[in-house]
Amino acid sequence: MGTTRDGASGLDQSDIHDVLRNDRRRLVLERLRSSEGAEAVADLAEHIGSVESGESPPPRNVRQSVYVSLHQTHLPKLDELGIVTYDSDDKTVALADAADEVAVYMEVVPKYGLSWAEYYLGLGLLGLLSLVGSGIGVPVLARLDGALVGGAFSLLVVVSAIYQLVDQRSSLFHRLRSDASGTEMTATDDGD
Repeated sequence: MGTTRDGASGLDQSDIHDVLRNDRRRLVLERLRSSEGAEAVADLAEHIGSVESGESPPPRNVRQSVYVSLHQTHLPKLDELGIVTYDSDDKTVALADAADEVAVYMEVVPKYGLSWAEYYLGLGLLGLLSLVGSGIGVPVLARLDGALVGGAFSLLVVVSAIYQLVDQRSSLFHRLRSDASGTEMTATDDGD
């Protein structure tokens, strides 16, 4: 039971997985999240064509193939689900409200990078080992107060979490703000 452009209900997990199963749709969403604004379909096709071909600029036939598939298939599907707003006349696309529901599933981790879960696990283990080391008298750590070590790692976790929330724009604050702006726009539209 997915959602339509009226946004009556949230996206089903099957809709989200269907969207993310396709490389081009994932690349569209990644590019739009990084640009934070509307993007021309031609620019999206250029970017995706470069990623797919490994050439910059991509060959004309690759860019044209990407453009056609975006215009005819991928962007209308994302628009129907309320993930993007696609203006087929102006050939522009931007993220919509439901994009936040998909973003949760899109943590992109480079081949030798760490996911946020791995980062927090490592930070927690390092903090725990530092506290244990301080308690049993490891030379450098024995000089530090255990409360200071624990407080420093707690502060590091909080700062990291704030950074992650701001970077991914998926916090409760962001969702409430977008809901509030959507409500205000609806109220304004009704008054016209």
